[in-house]
Amino acid sequence: MRRLALIIVVGALAGCGADGPPWRPSANVGLSLGSGGVSPSASLGASNGPVTVGVGF
Repeated sequence: MRRLALIIVVGALAGCGADGPPWRPSANVGLSLGSGGVSPSASLGASNGPVTVGVGF
């Protein structure tokens, strides 16, 4: 029972960013109007200090 409690506490601390700063999410949605019509765009990302990870659609 103690092991289970320890695993839960460690998991909760890791989930809230206690082991380091949490990742900051970012999102962007837009529409472009051009000669081909309207085209949607979107991007999702996350940053943690100098590290940034993202993907665009």
